[in-house]
Amino acid sequence: MKIIDSPAVRGIANRQLRFYMTNPAPCPYLDGQVERKVFTNLAVRESEILHDALSHSGFRRSQSIAYRPACTACNACRATRIPVHQFKLSKRWRRVVNKNSALIRSPQRATATREQYRLLKRYLNSRHANGGMSSMDLRDYVAMIEGSPVPTVMFEYRESTDLDAPLVAAALVDVLKDGLSMVYSFFDPDVASRGIGNYLILDHISYAKELNLPFVYMGYWVDGSPKMGYKADFRPLEVLDGDEWRVLEDKD
Repeated sequence: MKIIDSPAVRGIANRQLRFYMTNPAPCPYLDGQVERKVFTNLAVRESEILHDALSHSGFRRSQSIAYRPACTACNACRATRIPVHQFKLSKRWRRVVNKNSALIRSPQRATATREQYRLLKRYLNSRHANGGMSSMDLRDYVAMIEGSPVPTVMFEYRESTDLDAPLVAAALVDVLKDGLSMVYSFFDPDVASRGIGNYLILDHISYAKELNLPFVYMGYWVDGSPKMGYKADFRPLEVLDGDEWRVLEDKD
């Protein structure tokens, strides 16, 4: 597993890094499968350099931990990213953008608010009532939002520039050297029919283009999992295959 690809990161690893393996647990995406993850602590000196390198190697961040699947009997989870300068809006995506054109993106410091938490609970109760995050309390939410040791932004979406307007959606995003990494997003279930979940991805593609960043990192696409199938709709989509990123093909 090639995760150390520069002298600077190698130096961090030699001084501070330790990698650990989780115990086997039921896979949340594929019935009958067992998952394991390799993880390390990001709360070290030069954490930004480390986070960039690990993200490029298929790791994801959760609070101060970077992790990636390390299952011995399954390779269904693939890290994904969208090459934004190659992405073109199809008719389907134009309709989604038009339906949500009233939304205004507002960058905020990665600070948890009760308004965000209330929206998250509505979202989870509506769409992921039996998921692992369904029991999250306010303290857990604060840790999720504020526990980042790397550059992180909370994007809030409202239908007015007035911050007293209702919060419609939010996205927690890490800023990498080569892109935006969407850590977690949630939205008002009452407007789900507008395709707002897809809109948040499209809006981040647009914003990455504005910043001249080449990629939007999307987490894992899991072949055979209905929960993750939507990611394959954003073509071209790159997946990490071994140590190389390649375009996802229909045969995959």
